[in-house]
Amino acid sequence: MTLQEIHRLAQQGEGLKIEFKKKAAFPEKIVREIIALANTEGGHLLIGVDDDGTVSGQKFIEEEVFVMEKAIAELILPKLNYQLSVLKINAKKGVAVFHIEKSEHRPHFLLEGNRKKAYIRAADQSLQASKEIWEILRQGKKQKDIIFTYREKEDILMKALAQKGTITLSEYCSVANLPRFLASKTLVRLVLANVLKIMPRETEDLYCLKE
Repeated sequence: MTLQEIHRLAQQGEGLKIEFKKKAAFPEKIVREIIALANTEGGHLLIGVDDDGTVSGQKFIEEEVFVMEKAIAELILPKLNYQLSVLKINAKKGVAVFHIEKSEHRPHFLLEGNRKKAYIRAADQSLQASKEIWEILRQGKKQKDIIFTYREKEDILMKALAQKGTITLSEYCSVANLPRFLASKTLVRLVLANVLKIMPRETEDLYCLKE
């Protein structure tokens, strides 16, 4: 990767596939961004770039890279592959670019205590994946036809979506009088069948009909 290409990436601003960090402070938090990129559409983590997209560089960029590579190797499960480019912008400062592909081994996650925490990308944010997103990531790796039958619970869901446009898991449980596990399973299956689209949110994910 050339310095010109890094400037071109930075000019795009942070988004679904791009994240900026001035330095590798708190690497245990930055790896969440890498996990989110790998679990979603892939992308680039740029270190030495300001929030506004200024490629200002960072002193001792090799040390920043060492810290990040150590965190990636020790904290992310399963093992995550990436490509790394390190470029000097002047005698003292440099920029590092971690290129992450959409992973075939998703969902990648962190272990916090006994809890597995996966992250996904939504616009320019990295959000913790809900149980439903985790299942969609896990099952969606294998391309297969999802066969299901429209029954009463699916019919209620379609009518609710026709009225409101979107629905949450809690709302679906309420309108269809379903236990949470069954409502969750139904929504996941319909997303995998390309009937529904899931929109991750910090609170509850939203579901809508896929266009």
